[in-house]
Amino acid sequence: MPYPYVLLSAAVSLDGYLDDTGPERLLLSSPADFDRVDEVRASVDAILVGAGTIRADNPRLLVNSPQRRADRVAAGRPAYPLKVAVSGSGDLDPEAKFWHTGGEKVVYTTDKGAERARAVGLGLGGDGSDGGDPDLGRGRGLDVDVVPVGAGLDWRRVLEHLHDVRGVERLMVEGGGTVHTQLLQQGLADELQLVLAPLFVGDPDAPRLFGPGAYQGGRLRLAETRRIEDVVLMRYEPTAPGTGLLPSAADRHWLSLACELAGRCPPSSTAFSVGAVIVAADGTELARGHSREGDDPVVHAEEAALAKIGSGDPRLASATVYSSLEPCARRASRPVPCAGLILEAGVRRVVTAWREPDTFVAGADGSGLLEGAGVDVVVLDEYETSAKAPNRHLVG
Repeated sequence: MPYPYVLLSAAVSLDGYLDDTGPERLLLSSPADFDRVDEVRASVDAILVGAGTIRADNPRLLVNSPQRRADRVAAGRPAYPLKVAVSGSGDLDPEAKFWHTGGEKVVYTTDKGAERARAVGLGLGGDGSDGGDPDLGRGRGLDVDVVPVGAGLDWRRVLEHLHDVRGVERLMVEGGGTVHTQLLQQGLADELQLVLAPLFVGDPDAPRLFGPGAYQGGRLRLAETRRIEDVVLMRYEPTAPGTGLLPSAADRHWLSLACELAGRCPPSSTAFSVGAVIVAADGTELARGHSREGDDPVVHAEEAALAKIGSGDPRLASATVYSSLEPCARRASRPVPCAGLILEAGVRRVVTAWREPDTFVAGADGSGLLEGAGVDVVVLDEYETSAKAPNRHLVG
């Protein structure tokens, strides 16, 4: 299922703390950076925080600039982004500023947590008239949408609901550390915007940004560094592919690149334009290719990419192949189709955007061939339009 673009935003001390243990919130950002955060808030569809952040900081999470709010309204959007709280227990203070400022609010919680949230006065009517999913249940009270997602807090279901029911395309996550940690560990964060403040906290009881646990391997990609008064903004993007059939945020990045490569193919009236990227488990790009690359008028994208890697490369066994069109199962121009080449290389995971239509080969089913051999095939059909773009003359 499609998810929103998830942007994690945080400011930390030089020794990695979000706050100290004093009675007042420690201000880590500079005035200019607070204005940058306001600009980011104005650009997104929703802002999310965990219940712990609401208890500790009592934030309002508003777009403070009147001009930015006016620009949102002029663009046909609400003045404020949707405000999202996440609480496993439903232990929420109905008097918190979060509920009484800004526009629409929604709480994602467990089944038991929903009962507790409703008991303190959070909730809307249960007929689905608010635009939500009536099958998930509702309460009545303060103008807040309470959405239970099951016995446990399931982040994938939260993101699916935000995207499919609430129409959220871009989600900004402002804390706390537990929320940031869980989203990163589950491979669901598309971007990390980290501000480094020039001070130390040094208190072992103070909250840290990231907790222990199993994170995805590999190095993140540094997308930007920027000095803002006396702090430094660093923007990172994850690179490590997902595992098995569960897509990760990095899968979306690599598949988007494959679709971009398809646009570089020399045009043809007898073959599809396809792009492919092969990525190791740690996020290292091993090779990329596209249809009719170089001087070979019949080479396929996956074939071109695999040819650039030594057949004995041990990284292939845990690598992922990203292809804008599912690998071919039959072809006339070569003895081995791309699905066969992938199997010969020992790759066990493929991510694609578009199932091959019957334009040239009836009943094409490269994904079925791969799955029959034990390969995990993930189809992210939200990228199908991008994959089709350089092939419109073939499929309409």
